[in-house]
Parts: sequence; structure tokens; C-alpha cells
Amino acid sequence: MRIRLIRVLAVFCLAALFGPAGSLAASPVVGAERSRNLKQLDYAPMLWEYHAQTVGEGRAFFTYPRRNDGFRDELRRERALVSFGNGLDSAASGHSFAILASPVLGIDYRGSEAMNDTVWPGFDGGLYLRGFADSIDFDLDARIYAESHSAGSSDGDKRTPQSFDGEVFDVQHEDRGGVDYVSYARYRAHLGLNYAFFRLQLARDVLHWGPGYYNNLTLNQFALPYNMIALDVVFGPLRVYSAYADLRVNSWSYSKDNLNDRNMYAHRYELALGNLTVGMSELQILYNENKPWLFTPVVPLFIEKGNYTERVNNGALAFDIDYRLFSMLRLYGEFLLDDMESPYAVYENRYSNNRWAGMLGMHFAQNLTVAQRRLQLGSIAEIARVEPYTYCHYDTAQAQMAHLGRPLGNPNGPNSLAVDWTAYAQFPALAGSIFMGLHNKWLWKGVDAGSSIDDPYKTVEKRFVHGAPLVYTVAPSLSFQGKFVSFMGELTFGDEAGVYLRTTFMW
Repeated sequence: MRIRLIRVLAVFCLAALFGPAGSLAASPVVGAERSRNLKQLDYAPMLWEYHAQTVGEGRAFFTYPRRNDGFRDELRRERALVSFGNGLDSAASGHSFAILASPVLGIDYRGSEAMNDTVWPGFDGGLYLRGFADSIDFDLDARIYAESHSAGSSDGDKRTPQSFDGEVFDVQHEDRGGVDYVSYARYRAHLGLNYAFFRLQLARDVLHWGPGYYNNLTLNQFALPYNMIALDVVFGPLRVYSAYADLRVNSWSYSKDNLNDRNMYAHRYELALGNLTVGMSELQILYNENKPWLFTPVVPLFIEKGNYTERVNNGALAFDIDYRLFSMLRLYGEFLLDDMESPYAVYENRYSNNRWAGMLGMHFAQNLTVAQRRLQLGSIAEIARVEPYTYCHYDTAQAQMAHLGRPLGNPNGPNSLAVDWTAYAQFPALAGSIFMGLHNKWLWKGVDAGSSIDDPYKTVEKRFVHGAPLVYTVAPSLSFQGKFVSFMGELTFGDEAGVYLRTTFMW
């Protein structure tokens, strides 16, 4: 196994080192990370979005996915295997359109103690389409995956192949009963209608709201993707964002539980005043009910919630603040209130009918010039506390704030305490760019009732991370990005060891 891993590393490194260099593929939106699948040449695009917000001087908004104002200019500078349309000429007049298509091929090696499984080889192939026509823009990244898993691959191996990304897959068996390969398909897409101050879009993506990178409490980029409709309206320093999402009830997509409906409505109101940004986010989850009226941006969900049956709807309200200092440091925080008996009971924090979460963080970023080359440095530190039963709901309904069994908000779920600290750098090298990062995570995850997103809510005296063991991991990462090829490598050490190696080819 060790020799095989060394060979994999050697092949991936050679492919990355000798590939030509270039820029990222254009997208009509600035969106969340693709931390599990559908990777393109870029390693952590959302990290660089937050880096730019920190070193910048303009208004800072923290609502994603949102319109990429520079999309058309980026598209005109970009090369693809197939490209056509008069919109690629900036001097074109009248009806304007453009379409670009790039094939994508990826090779993965993945394994972890948490999965109790190893994926090698893992192949994915597909097409990335993007373009525009007058006021409409779009993109589609669609892939087909085929993987060989070590779990269940030999006689007597009772392990079950695990889904790396948490979504459904199909296991193809050989005639004699062993696992031949795992196959599945994934996509993300956006179709937007733009007009001056607003954007209306249909999409399959993940909403990420708030100034945090790892631990946003209301809607977080590390949730699993879902289908949505969103309306983004901007009035100068004020942004109003309204979204509807179609969620799945059970973590197993094929489950009959998913014949039931779970619908999410969400609003975000964000005010960016120079270096200060304040935001308010609200959610309402409906089980086997749907009220399109809730999509209206001016409808306050935390008030409207009282007009519907309590046992089939669930809501939360959150406030966040971000302040930028000297275009090099952001200090931020978020507080989410799921439910409370009274303000004093929240302060006393004794019983489970007071459910809340809090997060504090800081982001340092700096762009330097060394030997006439740009060096980008940064560090993110966050701490998040999520009380027991937060995001949960009653035992007779399924209105948890979750999709496919995972939280929409903080990825650590209820009854957790997490500290994340990352240091990173990126610099030009070998006619491309090299990224280096080191992510430390300290996690205490409760074991009492109220620690799982599916635990039925009941009023009891709660115990926050009582007796919870410390889970510590440190993950160095290295990425090389060229014009047509990139290499990504992550090694995780500590209590949940793992490895993730990938080479991506994209033209």
C-alpha cells in the first residue's frame, strides 16, 4: 500500500509540474466551496473571495452565491475547447450571446479512518458550460464518477463502500458477489436573469451567509447542495436576498421518507457601510407544507412563523457583524437563536428549550511583493459553540434544519464546540501558482441526547459537550494550478487520519 501511494504521488506531481499555467474558469456567480466533488482547477476559490474582502477597501457583502459582475469580461479573456458567439467581441452590438464549453477530467485517491474505506482509482469526467445571452447568464458543471473502493472488494470483507461526498451512489457488483465499482453523477448549475439592481436565479448550489469561513451558523457552504430559487436585490449599501430550497428529509436519497416534502425559505438583509457590515438572516423550514408567500423579501419570517402549525415548521433568526481594520484584518461574529423561553432563560442557559449558537472569528490577510512577484498570505481563526438540540425539531415531524441528514448551518451540528485555525499562502511558481495551507481543528462533539440533528426535541436539562472527547486534526495541503492541469493534495493527521490527492485536467 505504501509503494502504491508513493507511485500515485509521483504521477500526480509530474502531471502538475509540467502542465502549462493559466487562470480560473469564469462563472456567472461567486459561490461556495466545492469541498467534496466537482472540483475544477482552483483549490479553494471561496477562501480567496474572503481574502479579497479582507484586503479590499470597497463594501464587503457576505451573501453567496451572488452575481459575478465581471463574468462577461472574464469570459472574453478565457479560452475553451469550444467557444462561439458575437458576445466574445466587446465591440459587438445588438443581440449579444456567447457559449464556452470545457471538458473536465479528474483522477482521485481518497481514504480516511472516518470512511473506513479507500477510493483508488477514482475517475470523473464531464463538461463545464458557461455563457450568456443578453440579460441571461448560465453555467453547468456536470460529471460522471466511477470509483474502485477497497471496502467489500475481497471475499470476507464485510465493510460497505462509503460515499465520500455524502450523496447517493450506485454499487455495481461482479457476478461472484464482489464489488466491481461505484458509479454516480453530480452537477451544479446556475441560470440567472439580471436587470440593473436585481438578479433572479434558478440553481443547484449551496447558500453561504455571513462573514465566517468554516463556522457560519445559519447557512453554511459545507452543507450538501440543493435545488433553489433566489432573488438578490441591491440598493447601494443594502442587499436583500430571498431564497427557496427543496430539501431532502432522509440522508439516503432512495428512502421513501423523501416522498415527503421539506421546504426551506430564507431571507438575508445586509448593510455594508465602509469597513462595517451588519447582517440579519432568517430561516423557516416547512414539512409537508409549502407557502410560496414566504419567498417575498419583505415578509419577516420570524413573525410569519406564528401563523402556521407549530409542529410542522421550524425557524431561526441570526445576527452577524464584520469590521475590517487597515485593509488587512477582519473581526467578525454571529449569533443564532433557534428558540428561547425568555431572555433570562437564555442567559441562565439551563434547559433545552433555549437553543442557540454563537461564533467569533478573525481573518488576517496581506498581499506582498517579493522579488517582483505577488505573495498572498493569510490566517483564519474561528470558535463556534452550538447548544444541544439546535437545528432539531419535534419527534412527530421532520422540520429539522438539515438536508440529506446534514445541517444547513454549522457543519459540526448541535451540542458541539469547535476551534478552527488555518494559515495559508499562495505564490507564483513554475509558470503557475502554488498554494500551501495548514488547517488545525479542535472539536468537542457531545454524546448526550440533543447531539444529533435527528434527535427529537424535548424539554430537559441540557448538558453541553458533557464528557465529549477532544477530536484534534491537523491537515497540511498543497496545490499547484496551471492553465490546463492542477494538482491538489491534503493529508490529515490526528484522531481522524485521511488522505486526498487529485489531478484535474480542464481545457
